[in-house]
Amino acid sequence: MLCAITHNVDLTVRTEQNINGHIVTNRQLEVLVAVAEKGSKTAAARALGISVPVVHRYIQIIEDAAGTSITKSTPAGTILTEEGRRIIETFTSMELRCSDDHPFTICCSPVTEDLMMSVLSALKMMDVELVISDDRHNLRMMKENLADFAIIDDPLYLFDGDEFEGIEIGYMGMVLVDNGSSFIRYRYGAQRVAYMFLDTMGRSYSVDSETFSLPELLGSNKSFFVDEFLLIRKGLRMKSAVDPKILKHAITAIYRKETKIVSKLVKALLARHIK
Repeated sequence: MLCAITHNVDLTVRTEQNINGHIVTNRQLEVLVAVAEKGSKTAAARALGISVPVVHRYIQIIEDAAGTSITKSTPAGTILTEEGRRIIETFTSMELRCSDDHPFTICCSPVTEDLMMSVLSALKMMDVELVISDDRHNLRMMKENLADFAIIDDPLYLFDGDEFEGIEIGYMGMVLVDNGSSFIRYRYGAQRVAYMFLDTMGRSYSVDSETFSLPELLGSNKSFFVDEFLLIRKGLRMKSAVDPKILKHAITAIYRKETKIVSKLVKALLARHIK
């Protein structure tokens, strides 16, 4: 008599990044993610239950592999450089790809992060994955089936996402802080809409730097655009060189199909009356 023996195999696939020929471990990348989320190496160490020197060592390992700085110290704390952001975005995307059953995943930018977190708290949806990045990355997450719901700040990106269902959940105006012809570009919000406005006005300007950091933007002494809604949520008020209503743009939620979760999210977002 033959007996078939079945073994239950718990198989987990993890990723690792190869940066310039150097292997960077998941733990090192998780430390970098924590620094980005917490805004300081000390806070990241506390959250992960490790020492600050370990955080510094892991960051140094990644920087040695990348051949460039991935973090930057500011008066407000530690922020990631563009290369640092690119590394953790790749890490997050690959981790989701390797997940057989990833949770309901939502993408948004820092412009709508507080809004989205307040909605999730109100709905008691604590088991979702929230990814914070720019519109380009968030749209790519949707296209690669790594995200289920995204909030798009820049309506021009909707032309690249016409396969998804969507609904306008509100409108935002943009503040123009005018400190001359030299601009610093914030990586989030409807920046393309804003600079199209300058082009329409025939304004002579140059974009001399970019930043992921709101404190760095505000302290740059350069001209810049930023969504008024973000400033209000942060309790900040700044004089705008133009009426923010002139640069009013739609905020849109996109998704594949309307499910019970999607309907709850849309209803809660619409109830916030973003104007």
